[in-house]
Amino acid sequence: MAGPLSPSAQKIQNLLNDLGQPIHVVEFAATTRTAAEAAAVIGCDAAQIAKSIVFRTREKNASVLVVASGATRINEALVAKALADILNGDRLMRADPEYVRLTTGFPIGGVPPLGHAVAPVTLFDRRLLSFPTVWAAAGTPNAVFAIAPDVLARLAGARIVDVA
Repeated sequence: MAGPLSPSAQKIQNLLNDLGQPIHVVEFAATTRTAAEAAAVIGCDAAQIAKSIVFRTREKNASVLVVASGATRINEALVAKALADILNGDRLMRADPEYVRLTTGFPIGGVPPLGHAVAPVTLFDRRLLSFPTVWAAAGTPNAVFAIAPDVLARLAGARIVDVA
């Protein structure tokens, strides 16, 4: 969709520019809030959608971001195992919408894998590396950008693990 980007999508475009990435955020009229919706609008497989799911730790209230393939269901036990050195017995739990907006600066359905208000510990689904390009949310429920998965993992400072 041509025209100026919304402020949240422009924030991600500016970040990508600042990081030296020749990537363009695209905003659609239709929603890309879920992996299935994004895949339908973009015209790719849901597995190529790099969905961002935010967790938090119960005691320390630390933010954890899991970037996973849109075709997978995240296994919280695998996530906790990958974070064992950080959790130190703290419990991992799904974040509520208020926590997500507060720590990321974005609404659920538009959470990008980078540019958060509070830097999270980030895990990256190994399955995403099998694609030449993945699509990630760009700050709104209808903005996305395409990127090589290895570049995305590096820019997000992510640990590459199995999450499903």
